[in-house]
Amino acid sequence: MPSYDFALILSRPLYEDELDPLFDRTYGAVTVSIISEPQHTDRPPAPAHHHPNDELRSADRLGNASCTWPGATLAVAIMEVVGHVEESAPGLHVLQVEADPLLTIRDIAERVGRSLDSVRHAITGARGTTGFPSSEMSTAGHRLWRWSKVAAWYGLDDPQLIEAKPTVQAINGWLALRDVVPDVAPAPEEITSALSLVIPHVA
Repeated sequence: MPSYDFALILSRPLYEDELDPLFDRTYGAVTVSIISEPQHTDRPPAPAHHHPNDELRSADRLGNASCTWPGATLAVAIMEVVGHVEESAPGLHVLQVEADPLLTIRDIAERVGRSLDSVRHAITGARGTTGFPSSEMSTAGHRLWRWSKVAAWYGLDDPQLIEAKPTVQAINGWLALRDVVPDVAPAPEEITSALSLVIPHVA
């Protein structure tokens, strides 16, 4: 069974007391942003219903989760983690999924089977190579590159990226539908089943 790398955008970070339930469900495989909260009296009550734009208007308060998770398909893996995260943190909603990871230089070297120096030379054009994708962002002083762009530059076909594009598009559509008109959103199993019919399984 393949393992998939993906990240979730959450309506808020998790509180510290929500970490244990998540750890129990995922054995520590899911990394999340947290709110350190000494006093729980300030925690707002979970709304009975929310609108996704409420969170999207305040992006600084969004949370995130990332993991490498096994599944028969990417869709199955994503839906399992969505369930674990939302059931561990009442009132939290997954807003979006991203399955084209951002990588450090070390991550790139591991994925393409090259040395760190080789990747650095490719990035800087030190040995006559040109056109390496520009970094997407930097965090804590480390630049990060989008895997799909790096794989294309190295001429690598990653079957998981081929699976990721339609899967992410479909699940993000489902997440939006679920939040706007939950009464008509299909069950997660219906989404994974439908996607399995149109997306080849990754061996």
